Amino acid sequence: MSNDYSPDLITLVDEDNVEHNFEILDTIDFEGKEYYALYPVFDNAEEMVADSGEYYIMEAVDSEDGWELSEVDDDELIDKLSVIFEDRFAEKFGEE
Repeated sequence: MSNDYSPDLITLVDEDNVEHNFEILDTIDFEGKEYYALYPVFDNAEEMVADSGEYYIMEAVDSEDGWELSEVDDDELIDKLSVIFEDRFAEKFGEE
């Protein structure tokens, strides 16, 4: 029996048509909407070391192609969601 412990990865394309890879850390449903916590995946160690260590919170929204992820612009909502995500991270990964 083989267990697959590889990360869930997603590729997003920005407004300049540049692809960025992210690991999906977690997803939650909040007030009837689905949100993703994403952490950038880096091609080399130098980029990883230089990174701030922050994750991104994105909202799944309907689109012509089915759905897409969109930035959350509401700072109050970001604060609420980050508390939920960080509590879940602490449960999953420990306090650090």
